[in-house]
Amino acid sequence: MNLEEKFFYMPDTNDNISFLTEQLFAQQTSSWQLAATNYKGLEKTLVRELNIGGAHIIIQFNPERILSSVAEIDEKSISKRKCFLCPQNLPAEQQGIPIYGDFLILVNPYPVFQKHLTIAKMQHTKQSIAQNIGTMLDLSATLTDYIVFYNGPRCGASAPDHLHFQAGNKGFLPVEKDFAEMKNRLQIAKYKSVEISFAADYLRRMISLQSNSKNDLLEAFAKIYDTLSTLQPHEQEPMLNILCYADNDSWIMHIFPRTKHRPTQCSATDANKFQISPASVEFGGVFITPRDKDFQKLTTEDIIDIFDQITTDKTDFEKIIHEINQIK
Repeated sequence: MNLEEKFFYMPDTNDNISFLTEQLFAQQTSSWQLAATNYKGLEKTLVRELNIGGAHIIIQFNPERILSSVAEIDEKSISKRKCFLCPQNLPAEQQGIPIYGDFLILVNPYPVFQKHLTIAKMQHTKQSIAQNIGTMLDLSATLTDYIVFYNGPRCGASAPDHLHFQAGNKGFLPVEKDFAEMKNRLQIAKYKSVEISFAADYLRRMISLQSNSKNDLLEAFAKIYDTLSTLQPHEQEPMLNILCYADNDSWIMHIFPRTKHRPTQCSATDANKFQISPASVEFGGVFITPRDKDFQKLTTEDIIDIFDQITTDKTDFEKIIHEINQIK
C-alpha cells in the first residue's frame, strides 16, 4: 500500500489544521457509510444526567461502542488480530491528515462525541505517554475546538499496541465546567509557571495542571509521572488517563491516576454485571453504556462504587500530593 493513498490532504506549514480537520470530518461523514450512519445515530442517543456531590455525570446509551467496551487487550488476543490503527489496515474509505510527520488525524467511526477524532502514530509502536506528552500538548494547541485525551495501555485503550490519542469537541465532558467552578476551592501547588491543583473528592482523584509554558508543563508532568511510577513499579507505565485542552492562552491538563483496568461489574455473571470499561471519557464525566439495560439501571451508587474500585485510593493520593509539593 502507498501510504499517501490514505492522506485526505497533505498540509504544508501554512495550512490551518483545524480547518482541514473540519473538511475531513465533512468528507468522511458523507462518503463513508459506516461513519455517516454512526454519527447520524448520535442524534438519537439517549442520555441521563446525574449530579453526585457537585460532580456532574452524563450516562450515554451508545450500542456502537460495544466493541471498545469488551475489547480483549492481553498479548495473546492482540497477536490474533490485525492492528486496526496501522495505515495498511484502515478501511478502504478511511483517510486522514498527516501531522507532525508521523501521526495521522482520523475520524473515529464509532463516536462518543458529535466530532470524534483518533490521532494515531503512522508506525506501529506501543501506547506510551512519557515520550509523547509534548505531542499531546501540540495537538491541544492545534485543535483548539477539541479536548485531547490519552488512555493508558491498561486504562481503557482498545489498541494498547499502537500509540494513539483521541479528541472530542469541547463542551461535552462535564469535567471542563466542573473544574472551572471548583478550581478556587482546590489545594494548589506551584512548579515554575505551572499551577497544580488536587481534587481528592471529585468521585475520582484528579491532578490538574495549568500553564502557558509548554516547557514548564513538560517538566512538571515528568516529575508527576515519576512520582506515580514509584507507586506502580511493575506497570509498563503508571496507570493513568489524561485529558488536555487549550483555554485562552494556556493549557489545562487533567491527570487521573488509577489502580485497576476494569471494575468487578464488568466481569460479573449475574444481575450486577455492567458492560462498562472506564477510560478518559468516563473520568471526564460521561459513562458510556452500550447495553440498554445498563443505561436504565446504572445508579449513583454504582458510579461511586466503580470509581472507588479503579481510581487511586485516598492514602496513595495523599502520598502523591506530598511528593508533588516537594518538587522544586
